[in-house]
Amino acid sequence: MISTNDLKRGTVLKIDGTLFSVVEFQHVKPGKGGAFVRTKLKNVIKGTVVDKTFRAGEKVEDVRLERRPMQYLYDEGDSLVFMDTETYEQESISKETLGDYIKFLKEQDVVDISMHEGEPISIDPPESVVLKVTYAEPGLKGDTATNVLKPVKVETGAEVKVPLFINEGDFIKINTQSGEYIERVKI
Repeated sequence: MISTNDLKRGTVLKIDGTLFSVVEFQHVKPGKGGAFVRTKLKNVIKGTVVDKTFRAGEKVEDVRLERRPMQYLYDEGDSLVFMDTETYEQESISKETLGDYIKFLKEQDVVDISMHEGEPISIDPPESVVLKVTYAEPGLKGDTATNVLKPVKVETGAEVKVPLFINEGDFIKINTQSGEYIERVKI
């Protein structure tokens, strides 16, 4: 159990049998009445965000998640197969659990997977990934005065909007949270 006064961003709580991660929290001490803690909680499994208010000092159940480095091996239809890099055990994880990051995941990539009671809960992707552009339409000459973007396909099959100067065969860095282009990378 943990006091609501000790909440931190990223803390995982179990409320009514459901796991939530603290996204934001704010301690409030009104002029009248008792202090309270206003929070934004993200459902770890579904990804939905809810607002919840706790009395200051109220006890809530905190959960320790085990993070394991796992290597992506292959796609198995509606799940992906990962291998624990320490024990070499293989684990099938549903695509729903992994979320949107899987469109930037390529075979042999190593990612941290959060486990709770032996069950995979979520994937902790790196902040950004570098991928090769496999298809890009040529940019129009003279169309560089504005911030025009064009869609390209990367080696994982994902589509990303990039500036006109990006060509097929270039390597680009992509933000895994937003799916946006960051920069061109020389390899």
